[in-house]
Amino acid sequence: MGKVTVYTKNGCPQCDMTKVVLTGEGIAFETCNIEEDQKAYDYIVNTLNLRQMPVVVADGLEPFTGFQPDKLKELGIKC
Repeated sequence: MGKVTVYTKNGCPQCDMTKVVLTGEGIAFETCNIEEDQKAYDYIVNTLNLRQMPVVVADGLEPFTGFQPDKLKELGIKC
């Protein structure tokens, strides 16, 4: 399975739901909070030019934002 990282921020219900779905699907992932990790913030905002959380980054796939259960479930098939 490829690496999956969920970039989050504090108090984000969509971030929490994203983690719930990934866990429920048995998909291993890492979490980076952009409010607590300056490198993560710089990567999401300056490199990917994204602002909406969560941002899901998975090996071999285009990063996507927001709570998207269908895309999250596909990660279990593609990883």
